[in-house]
Amino acid sequence: MVMETNLYGLMAEFDQPEPLLEAARQAHSAGYRRMDAYSPMPVEGLAEAIGFRTTMVERLVFIAGLLGATGGFTLCWWMTVVAYPHNVAGRPLNSWPAYVPITFESMVLIACLVAVAGMLALNGLPQPYHPVFNVARIEHASRDKFFLCIEAADSKFDLQATREFLEQLDAQEVMEVER
Repeated sequence: MVMETNLYGLMAEFDQPEPLLEAARQAHSAGYRRMDAYSPMPVEGLAEAIGFRTTMVERLVFIAGLLGATGGFTLCWWMTVVAYPHNVAGRPLNSWPAYVPITFESMVLIACLVAVAGMLALNGLPQPYHPVFNVARIEHASRDKFFLCIEAADSKFDLQATREFLEQLDAQEVMEVER
């Protein structure tokens, strides 16, 4: 038997998305918080069922967009008013409508770069290895099966009790996931 310290968690296999969704809801209601689901297609409501709410990425992108727009506008203003003032046909030096394209492009560029970097960093990517790859049947998660994995790091996790809980959810099979 696998020692509990070498155990990543328990994984339940389902044939259809509806039982997976219901199992995820019941696991969350039972108090399990460290779990993940694997499916070959998007399942409406599954992210909410496993307790996924939001990430910092959207906040980071918003702040980066504001900083990018502010930086682009400030750069244009500094160039035309402070560094290289040039009076063209009596127009004001601070002609802000001319700054709009640079302001917009700076906002988009910085926000996109932060979105990619933030997504990679906060998701822990790239991740060439994950303990669920140790389960032989996980290859079906990209074709025709649905999986729910409750991690051993969960505060409520108890090997026997969690196994019994997953088995009562009408899982086809409950497998141990080794590290």
